Amino acid sequence: MLKIAHDKIYNHPLKENHRFPMIKYELIPEQLLIENTCNENNFFSPGDIKDDVILLTHEYNYYDRLINQKLEKKEIRAIGFPMSHQLIIREKKIVQGTIESSLNSIKYGISMNIAGGTHHAFTNRAEAFCILNDQAIAANFLIKNNYVEKVMILDLDVHQGNGTAEIFRENKNVFTASFHGEKNYPFRKEKSDYDYGFSDGTSDKEYLDKISYQIPKLVENFEPDFIFYLSGVDIIENDKLGRLSVSIKGCKERDKYVLNYCKSNNIPLQVSMGGGYSPVLKDIIEAHANTFRLAQEIYF
Repeated sequence: MLKIAHDKIYNHPLKENHRFPMIKYELIPEQLLIENTCNENNFFSPGDIKDDVILLTHEYNYYDRLINQKLEKKEIRAIGFPMSHQLIIREKKIVQGTIESSLNSIKYGISMNIAGGTHHAFTNRAEAFCILNDQAIAANFLIKNNYVEKVMILDLDVHQGNGTAEIFRENKNVFTASFHGEKNYPFRKEKSDYDYGFSDGTSDKEYLDKISYQIPKLVENFEPDFIFYLSGVDIIENDKLGRLSVSIKGCKERDKYVLNYCKSNNIPLQVSMGGGYSPVLKDIIEAHANTFRLAQEIYF
């Protein structure tokens, strides 16, 4: 069964016209239920995460200041959300959702988180809507507890996974791969184990040709026991924070390729949603919903 982490706390209240489309965390599960892609049994609310699990990845000084609401103003500005106790609870719930999803992936082959993909969170700081790095924490959790030995984090969000790259810079058990917009944020990029920057305006064929050529080479060389997939839909052509020109159909083909590849190679796959900032909300929902539809079609 496809298990999907979701909780009503994911849809955190923000001021009207905030550029982050928080409402998508309510609308995506609604859409999946309405169209019968999923039923209530597919969804689970994550439990509570222990601090020592977070501290496998994030530095104590940063985490302590975060949970005690002692970040400096410039640090809060870099995040892009107003800080509150409720926001921290939300972030911790999302991380636990990815951890529990990864355990379900080992059992079922795939599992998903409605939120997550917080790849701009570093060991000691937050930025760009990312406070705790969910897939990095989950990767360290799996390795620490001997569920797996080698993990790949495959980041296909339009923005480079700079926080993830920094976290695992010296870790030979985790391979970080980021396919992103070359001229897009972050403008000062970290060094992943593999980086590829697409030119502005890259469309379906060039994008799909590149990932379908490169991903098998990376996987065959590293031989991961587990893959975390960040399936950001900010690659689509009308995304206001992206600079590529991939269609919604092309984005779906990307997800189809990744899911089919992992399924055929028997590599457990955890999927976090990542970014999506189109001014047309229905396009965000459709692009994200496609990932869940494909998971049901390919795995179940």
